[in-house]
Amino acid sequence: MNMIKGILTIAAIVMLSAFTTVRNGYKVGDIATDFNLKNIDGAQVSLADYKDAKGFIVIFTCNTCPYAISYEDRIIALNKKYAAQGYPVIAIMPNNPNMQPGDNFEAMQRRAQNKGFTFPYLIDEGQKIYPQYGATKTPQVYVLQKTSNGNQVKYIGAIDDNYQDATAVQTKYVENAVESLLAGQPIKTIQTRAIGCSIKS
Repeated sequence: MNMIKGILTIAAIVMLSAFTTVRNGYKVGDIATDFNLKNIDGAQVSLADYKDAKGFIVIFTCNTCPYAISYEDRIIALNKKYAAQGYPVIAIMPNNPNMQPGDNFEAMQRRAQNKGFTFPYLIDEGQKIYPQYGATKTPQVYVLQKTSNGNQVKYIGAIDDNYQDATAVQTKYVENAVESLLAGQPIKTIQTRAIGCSIKS
């Protein structure tokens, strides 16, 4: 009886640790697996499609979160500044549209058109990708760098230190990270706390 209880306890611990690993997602230094997600134009997009990229600014964001909305212009600016230098923005909408109808595919298409998004805006259908990354907020950023081993996570967290007012930003975390990578220098701040809305599952 004690042996059975012990086996059940071990099994529970193994299951719990597996769940925790998935929930925690990537850490800085991990290799991020590629994905194949539907873009607002109906095409499937993977990181592998970007043959000439040096890396990526992967941003989990959405239509409905006030924090995400306040960062939209800054996300557009990031892509404008860094796509040509090899670090394009790849935006992913992680919410369950059944829980958040304002984030359904048609709403994503309208939002992208109205704002003039110049980057892919992908839907995480079935919510399979955001848990791999460990994203919990919108917006939340993962800066990846292409290496011989794959796309390595170099920065995780917020875009900058002031979601309310772009003119009052003191530290541009994502810009600083990408600039360091472009210069071949170490990134000073590799992780920050993402400020935003919880991902709806």
